Amino acid sequence: MSQPMSRREFMKTSTAFAAGAGLANPAAAMPTQAEQESAGSAEWRNRNPQMGYRRLGRTGFMVSEIVCGGDPIKPDTIHHVEVAIGMGLNYLDTSPVYNDGLSEEGYAKLIQGAYRDRVFINTKVDPFSGNRYKAYLEVFKSLQATEQADILHTAGEDMVRRQATMPEYMGGYFTGQERQIEEMAIANALEKKYGTKIDRPNVYVRTIVQSLEGSLRRLRTDHVDILMCPHGAASPEEVRIPEIFEAFETLKKQGKVRFLGVSSHSDPAAVLRAAMETGVYSMAMVAYNIINRRYVEPAIAEAKRRDFGVINMKSAQAVFQRDRSPVPYPERAALLSKLVPGEMGLHQKAYAYSLRNPNISAVISNMVDEKQVRENLPVAMNS
Repeated sequence: MSQPMSRREFMKTSTAFAAGAGLANPAAAMPTQAEQESAGSAEWRNRNPQMGYRRLGRTGFMVSEIVCGGDPIKPDTIHHVEVAIGMGLNYLDTSPVYNDGLSEEGYAKLIQGAYRDRVFINTKVDPFSGNRYKAYLEVFKSLQATEQADILHTAGEDMVRRQATMPEYMGGYFTGQERQIEEMAIANALEKKYGTKIDRPNVYVRTIVQSLEGSLRRLRTDHVDILMCPHGAASPEEVRIPEIFEAFETLKKQGKVRFLGVSSHSDPAAVLRAAMETGVYSMAMVAYNIINRRYVEPAIAEAKRRDFGVINMKSAQAVFQRDRSPVPYPERAALLSKLVPGEMGLHQKAYAYSLRNPNISAVISNMVDEKQVRENLPVAMNS
């Protein structure tokens, strides 16, 4: 079994792969916690001297460098999360789609009463993109064949222009990723010409409000710290929809949401830039790894300059087959091991690689048991 890496060992390896990562002297570039706090407000939770923390942009949240993914969580599989919180982890990610809401119900058992203040919590609006595409699909079906062809041509040109399906950039994280990109490109083309043909208050505002209220019931809390909408944005147009901001402002005034975020597996650089430009979003969770780094790193650097928080996802998944099997792509595993030498496992090396980028606030890990917690969290812990 690979051995966990201490913070001291982690720092020692940085110069060995700095050039390959495109980061000049990353150890020197890494801001101290005092420097991060002086850049703006800092809000601490569950502070542990053994854990590394970074500021999540303008939210001010000092989040653990590794945060907990909610995909595997169920009410009867939370012991390892308790262990992680005991080690200083302080951020829980979830969504109503994870295990059909059981992820949120599992976290609910961890955050009752005073324990709510130990952690930052985000949830997402999963029905958003699906409802949007379904609404526009009905519009598409009502069009003449020539109009349909024009929409498909426009969507195709948009995907080529954005290079959204280029293998290196797309990453190949899950089955159906290409289809998701295509659907959103078609919805975007339809919205430009036929945006008034859908019931926007119902498709957008009501979807967001109802989704969040359902999440709060399952989490058994009165608010989340971050609401990510859309979840899995595949184009910049999806974060520019004014009804998102309308719903967010309503929920914020009601005290149910503190900050707005977005997550993006596909076209993450364009989505990240678009979210920053709105002035409404405060953070994003984006795919960034050894495969798409040359596309995404400039946008992440811009986010740092704008005090916009970035949580890194798909850092390890990029190395493994898209069916989520434990089998890696040999060439990707070899590249990661070249960039991050040593005896760590591939997941730990992927997290170490991402955290060498000082513009990243944290990296997310879908840990399934205590063994993984004790292997992965030391990447973010002081020795």
